[in-house]
Amino acid sequence: MRNKQSTVQILAVAAGVAGMIGSALAASPSWANSRHTVSSQPSQGTYQYAPVTRVEPIIRQVRVDTPRRECWDEARYVESRAHISDPAVGGRTLLGSIIGGVIGHQFGSGRGRDAATVAGAAIGAGVGYDSAAKRYPAGVREEVVQRCEVSYRQEYQERIEGYRVSYRVDGREYDTQMPYDPGDRIRVRVSVVPAP
Repeated sequence: MRNKQSTVQILAVAAGVAGMIGSALAASPSWANSRHTVSSQPSQGTYQYAPVTRVEPIIRQVRVDTPRRECWDEARYVESRAHISDPAVGGRTLLGSIIGGVIGHQFGSGRGRDAATVAGAAIGAGVGYDSAAKRYPAGVREEVVQRCEVSYRQEYQERIEGYRVSYRVDGREYDTQMPYDPGDRIRVRVSVVPAP
């Protein structure tokens, strides 16, 4: 009899436990009734530093025109005429002027004589200059003139336009392009979004 009672008690306990498990499985989970809401806006995320695995400069070739000024001396020959400042030419011109003035003074009287004297001096100076120019002919003299020319030399220069940067976050590698070399680590934004 005792064995029967023990068996019945064990069966009753087992049925009670099975009923509790069944009701627990049928009920909704405890977190389903909680006031947990998901924002419709994506998370702004947090910032952290990720290690940089590779940095490659982005290089572009640019053509540069550099002006270059070149100068040189060039000799040219100029024909020189007899000049009044030369002693021989100046002397003959002065002598011709005096002789012409004396001759002109012989004509007329009063103011007419003065005009004749001036005219004779001018004519005499011209004759004296021409005589000297024939006696001492024009020569050729050398002049040195500097000539300059601007030419453009084309050359190509390499310029860095940016950097291709590879970095690692949570075991995955990512690539980006930056205007500068970030160094050993890069600042990244990590956002957490709940799975549907």
